[in-house]
Amino acid sequence: MGQKTSKKTVDTQDTAGKETLGFQTEVRQLLQLMIHSLYSNKEIFLRELISNASDANDKLRFAALASPELLKVDPELKIQIGYDGKSRTISVSDNGIGMSRQELIDNIGTIAKSGTAEFFERMTGDERKDARLIGQFGVGFYSAFIVADRVVVESRRAGQAENQGVRWESEGKGEYTIESISRSERGTRITLHLKKAEKEFTDPHRLRTLIRKYSDHIGFPVLLSDLEKPGDEPQAVNSATALWTRPRTEIDDDEYKEFYKHLSHDFADPLAWSHNRVEGKREYTSLLYIPANAPFDLWNREAPRGLKLYVQRVFIMDQAEQFLPLYLRFVKGVLDSADLPLNVSRELLQQDSRLEAIRAALTRRVIDMLDKMAKKNAEDYEKFWAAFGQVLKEGLVEDSKNRDKLARLLRFSSTHSESDKQDQSLSDYLSRMAAGQERIYYLLGDSHATVSASPHIEQLKKKGIEVLLLSDRIDPWLVDHLKEFDGKPLHDVGRGELELPDGEGNISPQSMPDEHKPLLEKMQKVLQERVEAVNVSARLVDSAACVVAGEQDLAPQLRRILEASGQKLPESKPVLELNISHPLVERLAAETDEKRFTDLCNIVLDHALLAEGTPLQNPATYVRRMNALLLDIGKESSD
Repeated sequence: MGQKTSKKTVDTQDTAGKETLGFQTEVRQLLQLMIHSLYSNKEIFLRELISNASDANDKLRFAALASPELLKVDPELKIQIGYDGKSRTISVSDNGIGMSRQELIDNIGTIAKSGTAEFFERMTGDERKDARLIGQFGVGFYSAFIVADRVVVESRRAGQAENQGVRWESEGKGEYTIESISRSERGTRITLHLKKAEKEFTDPHRLRTLIRKYSDHIGFPVLLSDLEKPGDEPQAVNSATALWTRPRTEIDDDEYKEFYKHLSHDFADPLAWSHNRVEGKREYTSLLYIPANAPFDLWNREAPRGLKLYVQRVFIMDQAEQFLPLYLRFVKGVLDSADLPLNVSRELLQQDSRLEAIRAALTRRVIDMLDKMAKKNAEDYEKFWAAFGQVLKEGLVEDSKNRDKLARLLRFSSTHSESDKQDQSLSDYLSRMAAGQERIYYLLGDSHATVSASPHIEQLKKKGIEVLLLSDRIDPWLVDHLKEFDGKPLHDVGRGELELPDGEGNISPQSMPDEHKPLLEKMQKVLQERVEAVNVSARLVDSAACVVAGEQDLAPQLRRILEASGQKLPESKPVLELNISHPLVERLAAETDEKRFTDLCNIVLDHALLAEGTPLQNPATYVRRMNALLLDIGKESSD
């Protein structure tokens, strides 16, 4: 949380003074969303606060590996929920790592640090959908303001003196106060002063129901106590057994779903999960989830990612990225190893041979999960592909060992369907191949609209031959690494010669009647600065011309991406292919005015480049030529 304005005020109770800070504009907007929009999801606040408390306990247990003295006092980690119907308050306390004054300012919420603009862009006005964003953007703490009109946070970091506690307080109306206090307990207590309409959350039965619903899987006891009866013993509500340590037969689907939400702070159910225990040479338990929605930072390859790592049930780190490849960065889950050392470090993880074996096994498990989903639940796989398909394609480039398995998971748009959905697999394509067809045809482009209407596929569509339509930014790299599938080579219809089944439709300038050769030679001379050659096309049916990259040249889409990133590439000129029977080409052949012929040749080339998606280098010259052509046509019509 950051501050936009700051002013000091005197606090007679605290010689260190009280500081009043203003929320950033974006946080104020967020608080308005929490307070006024999410009524139907108000109970989520308890799950978020208990989840944060659990994380704080985990972090202390890990810190105590290096500094055992942190746990000498109050060694039994727990979470306490207190309720007071008379004062209409709830408190959520942990005896975990705690926060210093600066940490409380910096880390009580993260929306002010990153992703703020993206968060508000994703808001739709549908409160149920918007609620799902809360956890994705790390702002679960603010959900307290759904039910509370004042929130107080008191904390002391483990290892600090009792007089180094801190209190944060806000009514969610634009500013908050922060002050130093004396606090004997380690950890954090969050006190919610409930709105009058939310007194139901001081009902012990209601609280027990919510704790069991959302937090039964947490590996720390969650204790419930009546603050009006301070002498009563707090009652444990949850099972306090880490879910992944329990046998699969004892866990129902709802428990798996709630644990995922605790782990990921996602409000949507996962699409699939895999809970597995490996014994023998290497012993570990993994619980892996496939989310339904992409996180806001999916395309930031440097963003924190990875599994929550435990060693012998001791928390080690939140984002252990070494156990899955980068292209599976969307996977959430837990890994609990029995044979990694307790004092495991990031450097050790990068070098340990045991890691490589676990990484390979978990990667295969995720791929198998996706394969099972694709075969048995096409609807869920369609959702997965819409959210993560482009990321999974990275695996074809980065993971040669699993390339064949990943290729079966790919989905594409194609000329077989009028929809722009990527719902056709390579296996589907093979099942529909024409008689004598030995190649998988595809076309690259900047958008689905461009490739689906491209002149390059006219002849193939006429003959009923399916073409895969590839328009994702990753696709040029994808096809560069995926040379064949089930023995059938992939063939780019936008590069080199087009080879149709059984040689049908193949045309070469040498096979053309002599009457057309002068036109090709004349156009080649006019366009020699812009094209490598002018040939007769085997691709075209309705269009006059198209441009084709050389067999060894970069695909035009890849060239444009690399040039936009500032890379210097060797010059490359396309081949211009003509539909020799098109009226415009016939008009060219009959043109006797040299200037008009030159203009027409360039216009035909410009149109071919535009249809392919290549921007013109000199749009002004193109406009001048078109204007002159239109004026000539108008003059001829009037004559």
